[in-house]
Amino acid sequence: MSGAAGGPGGGRGPRWRRPWKLLALGLLSASSVLAAAPGAGAMSREEKRRLGNQVLEMFDHAYSNYMEHAYPADELMPLTCRGRVRGQEPSRGDVDDALGKFSLTLIDTLDTLVVLNKTKEFEEAVKKVIKDVNLDNDIVVSVFETNIRVLGGLLGGHSVAIMLKEKGEYMQWYNGELLHMAKELGYKLLPAFNTTSGLPYPRVNLKFGVRHPEARTGTETDTCTACAGTLILEFAALSRFTGTAVFEEYARKALDFIWEKRQRSSNLVGVTINIHTGDWVRKDSGVGAGIDSYYEYLLKAYVLLGDDSFLERFNTHYDAIMRYISQPPLLLDVHIHKPMLNARTWMDSLLAFFPGLQVLKGDIRPAIETHEMLYQVIKKHNFLPEAFTTDFRVHWAQHPLRPEFAESTYFLYKATGDPYYLEVGKTLIENLNKYARVPCGFAAMKDVRTGSHEDRMDSFFLAEMFKYLYLLFADKEDMVFDIEDYIFTTEAHLLPLWLSTANQTISKKNTTTEYTELDDSNFDWTCPNTQILFPNDPMFAQSIREPLKNVVDKSCPRGISRAEESLGSGPKPPLRARDFMASNPEHLEILKKMGVSLIHLKDGRVQLVQHAVQAASSLDAEDGLRFMQEMIELSSQQQKEQQLPPRAVQIVSHPFFGRVVLTAGPAQFGMDLSKHKAGTRGFVATIKPYNGCSEITNPEAVKEKIALMQRGQCMFAEKARNIQKAGAIGGIVIDDNEGSSSDTAPLFQMAGDGKNTDDITIPMLFLFNKEGSIILDAIREYEAVEVLLSDKAKDRDLEMENMDQKLPENDSHQENSEEATAASQDAGAVSEEPEEGGRSDASHPDPLSAAHTDSESVPISNQDSYVPGTDGAGAPEPACTQGDGQPQEQKTETESNSKVNWDNKVQPMESILADWNEDIEAFEMMEKDEL
Repeated sequence: MSGAAGGPGGGRGPRWRRPWKLLALGLLSASSVLAAAPGAGAMSREEKRRLGNQVLEMFDHAYSNYMEHAYPADELMPLTCRGRVRGQEPSRGDVDDALGKFSLTLIDTLDTLVVLNKTKEFEEAVKKVIKDVNLDNDIVVSVFETNIRVLGGLLGGHSVAIMLKEKGEYMQWYNGELLHMAKELGYKLLPAFNTTSGLPYPRVNLKFGVRHPEARTGTETDTCTACAGTLILEFAALSRFTGTAVFEEYARKALDFIWEKRQRSSNLVGVTINIHTGDWVRKDSGVGAGIDSYYEYLLKAYVLLGDDSFLERFNTHYDAIMRYISQPPLLLDVHIHKPMLNARTWMDSLLAFFPGLQVLKGDIRPAIETHEMLYQVIKKHNFLPEAFTTDFRVHWAQHPLRPEFAESTYFLYKATGDPYYLEVGKTLIENLNKYARVPCGFAAMKDVRTGSHEDRMDSFFLAEMFKYLYLLFADKEDMVFDIEDYIFTTEAHLLPLWLSTANQTISKKNTTTEYTELDDSNFDWTCPNTQILFPNDPMFAQSIREPLKNVVDKSCPRGISRAEESLGSGPKPPLRARDFMASNPEHLEILKKMGVSLIHLKDGRVQLVQHAVQAASSLDAEDGLRFMQEMIELSSQQQKEQQLPPRAVQIVSHPFFGRVVLTAGPAQFGMDLSKHKAGTRGFVATIKPYNGCSEITNPEAVKEKIALMQRGQCMFAEKARNIQKAGAIGGIVIDDNEGSSSDTAPLFQMAGDGKNTDDITIPMLFLFNKEGSIILDAIREYEAVEVLLSDKAKDRDLEMENMDQKLPENDSHQENSEEATAASQDAGAVSEEPEEGGRSDASHPDPLSAAHTDSESVPISNQDSYVPGTDGAGAPEPACTQGDGQPQEQKTETESNSKVNWDNKVQPMESILADWNEDIEAFEMMEKDEL
């Protein structure tokens, strides 16, 4: 996100230019007054110039490494010094939808080169784009990301190219080539708008569109509000530049539809909307991810296009935001139907753009408050975490070098002239160089608490971060053009303000009043008066910041020692979802106080339901709401994670010879079977005690064999250590939930215990109950059962099979072993799930990937609503905590009677072998088994 360069406000309709310019002068005057104030701590011109030069050097480091190691790839991977090419690197899910094999970073950086006075490099870059970039790739991309980054980048490049050409020194050869490419791309995005509502599909195939059989997209039903509402600047600019009205028409229609579908009583919009029906899918509302740039583009569309209706809509929404979402200095999501009820107890980093938008609006006080709160979080963690709680604890620890905070810092400095914001910018520069700089560029932070890196440098880092930081320290004479003549898009691309009067092919019909009656007296139609913004007090901004400078430390204590907790000398922190153990009586009591009920389902999962009215106090109810939201977020993150490749347990002994392949889940510790292609082969043995939670009492039976054990009562890693000590060469953990199967339940990784697990060297695999029973029944039938633990099934043992065919006593067994029972390998993956009764270390670097209690996905509902456990249609299913699934005493009883249960079964192996007979002839005719 980014604001107009001139500052807050704007004139009415086509008469914007003069008041906008007057406002810019007014802000500069205010800036000079504040900067010159005694005791204001003004930064010297030499220091500003030094920091500006440092920004230039940092940009050169990032840009040159991209061009040297990555171009023409879309992005640079700074840790491995190579380009990220979609399809050649492991998928990162939706994040990769920004990549279209169109040299994304170079296009996104074009106008940054000119802002940083690198006109020669710009001219070379434009020639490369024209010569090398192909926009006709058979690839599915995000409409939103492609619009703001690529279309916006081409239009921004064209804007500054024609400006430089007019100046007469550079780009004299330029003939609108970037604009032609932008128009070509615009037409490739138009098929996404083929919906009855006018809202675009979230993705489009650059070559085949949406509905084409080869498009591989067009089945989506939902999109985010920002995705559909962040098009008008680029599409209108494309129409105004080319005279082709269709682009602006489509973007306006999408904005009109969103406005019509707003919640009428609260005037808020949700995060996700159905593109066909207009129904709100996610009904929470905020100013962060999913909605942010929708609000931004309403105000900027008024500034750029001079259409009053956009300002009316923005002011209506802004009034609702300040009434419900703004809780200074916090900005908290609420429910659109119940706006007095918070929808979550954490904030995401994308809302850092909002103070900058408030500057554009002219509402400075809340902008200063929120910005200062964010800065305090940064000073604590060096960067702004992707999400943090209302008590300023890290919620999501990643930081992909987002520029939104730098953007708001720049606009607040423009509005106030307070040198404090120069010091803020200096801190950002120092932190980037100290913590994110690597030999091949700048690497995103995987965890702001540990300082670990991620091998990514997104294009927006070059497009926005260096642009705002340079402008923060640059004087007017440092610029090759007047930045006040342009408005920034959400990707900080430059669009000239003269587009307001160019090619006005769209009738400016005010449709706002068709939906609501507005009182004109509520809206500012003129530029804000700087004397009102800064009421004759050069220390105005500081007086607002002062009460907030310790807000993070006061709300986020460094921690309470266990000794203090035990002595009762300090308050205990609220229970977090990642720490919850369903077998912990104290945790269950805390849930009860928070109004959260725990219900055990027949399939072994756990249902969590919160009734806020049943909480012990309003504070406990708030903790309960946060707990439930954390559970939902944990589940959501798990569903987005890359699917785990299943492992295989293959029965290779007589009479199976490798035909029975059971789908197994891997472990986060021990031998990585994907790196040991031969796998581990051995006979299986049942351990005593069967749960493997204490020293093995039958080591002679387990030595040099693969140990079988039951899930439950301790951590997976503890089981592994016990059997390894007894001499086992591998281990198989069998689920204790009767009837569970990989056919119906998602696979997951067995988690460690929060400690170093390097001492575990044997392979460990997990089998659901149904698959595990096949091995147990085979032991009962044949006694000696040999298995192969591997990353995938191996060819059957033909030599052993041929030998067996020569033995008449084995004929019947051989006949019955021709078909494999292969469990489905399509099960979804849920990473890092520890054993029941166990928990991960609370200091795990990533709260979303931290191990949770031993359970499958658990449906959860908020407040007084209830979500059935089997409902998978849109209902959130967080991976919650399931402890034992039954009381501890029952667990022990199950263990003691486990042998009895096996004996009472009616020859399940005979039944399996009988079923195989039906396909024996077909398998004999096949030259190769496909397991």
